[in-house]
This record gives sequence, structure tokens and C-alpha cells, in this order.
Amino acid sequence: MTPPQPASRKKAVLALVLLALLGAACVGAGQWQLRRAHERETLLAAIEAGRRAPARTLDARHRDGPDWHPASAQGHWLNPFTVLLDNRNLKGRPGLWVATPLELEDSPGTAVLVLRGWIARPLPPATLPDVDAAPGPVQVQGTLLHRVPRLFDLGSLTGRPDTSLPTPFPATDGRPPRMQNLPLDALATATGLDLLPVVMLQSPAPDADLVQDWPGPSTNAGQNYNYALQWFSFAAIALIAACITAWRTLRRPSPSPHA
Repeated sequence: MTPPQPASRKKAVLALVLLALLGAACVGAGQWQLRRAHERETLLAAIEAGRRAPARTLDARHRDGPDWHPASAQGHWLNPFTVLLDNRNLKGRPGLWVATPLELEDSPGTAVLVLRGWIARPLPPATLPDVDAAPGPVQVQGTLLHRVPRLFDLGSLTGRPDTSLPTPFPATDGRPPRMQNLPLDALATATGLDLLPVVMLQSPAPDADLVQDWPGPSTNAGQNYNYALQWFSFAAIALIAACITAWRTLRRPSPSPHA
């Protein structure tokens, strides 16, 4: 008859299993940090390449371009279709981004959405100043993106993000709507415009006292490498602890059948 395994040996086996799981989890976290570092390095390379590239001219025939490339477009501002993007801070100050479609000069009904700039959020009872762009033809220069930079939206967790524009649009009171995120397809549906599949971040220009200081994405890959080193260190500690536990368990003499 085989004697029952001692409680100490069972505890050692359980400790080895937990240490193995902990080490595997730490290795997985470290590998994820390495992937994030590589993604940020790729993004930084794309941004630097875009800044060195020649500017593209957007028109009815040239409707697209790579992210982070400089571009220009000529046309007229469609002020009635201006949208304010809320919760856009600048150097710690709460504010809004002003987004207005620019109807292309060579293609009426076709427009590109331009993020014109930032304005501080007024505190009650103050009201938002006039943010309408000057009428007449204008040439806009900026940087291309394929979507409006998004903020976290609680509705995205439930599958119901708040991206709906008011009906009718533009509103009868003439006030631009305020929302957190603005998909291009939602704006195209509400306005009936043929929107280009890109967005322009307007370069510094005199435009209704707006500030063109756009926050860039995080490209600090070194931070991810440091986190990866920490996770791999934790995995190494778990491995060392597992080896010590296994060594002590193997050194412990087995119980005698006649004990």
C-alpha cells in the first residue's frame, strides 16, 4: 500500500505550479511591452518620413495620402457644418477643437474635414466666442490623418458610442454641436457632403484666434523597453524561486513504507 503523500510535498508542488504560472504571465507581459515598443518605433519612423515628404495637394483627383504627410487644399469654409470636439486639453487647460469642412474649389459638394485649432472652454456665464472662419477662397495647409484623433468613450464599451450629430444639422439656432468623437462617415451622412477619407490638422495660421498646437501620439519606446525589462526580471525571480523550491523538495527524503 502506497503511503499518502506528505502535506509538505503537496504544498511544494502547488508552489511550483503557481510560480510557473506567474513566470509565464510575466514573460507574456514583457513580450507585449516589446511589441508596443516596436509599434511606437514604427510610428515614429512614419511621422519623421511624413515630415520630410513633399506636400500633397488635395483635390477631386487626389483625395487621399499617407498619415503625417503635409498637404494643402483650396476651397471655401462651410461654417454651418462646424463641429466642436469637447474634452481636448492643451497644456492642462480644458478646451475644444474646432472642426470645419472645407469645400474644394474644383469640386463643389466635395470637402475635406479640417481641424482648424483649439479654443479654451468658456466658464459660465461666459459663452463661446465666434469661431466662424472668414468667408472667401482660402488655401489651407496642414498634416494628414485618416481619422479625427479619438478619446475614450464609455459608450464604446457597450457598443453605443456617442457619435450622432443633432437633427436637423445644422441646428436652427446656429450653434455648432459639441461632441467627443467625430467619425467621418457620421459627418458625411449628416451633411450630405462627399468627404475625403482624410482629415487635415491645420498648420499655424491666423484663424479666429484658434491655437494650432496639436498633441502628437506617444512615441517613447524606451519606456516600453524599461517595462519589458521589469517584467522579464519578475519572470526570472519566479524561475529562481521555482528552482529553489524544486531543489528543496527533491532533497527532502521520501517517507519510509514502514514509518
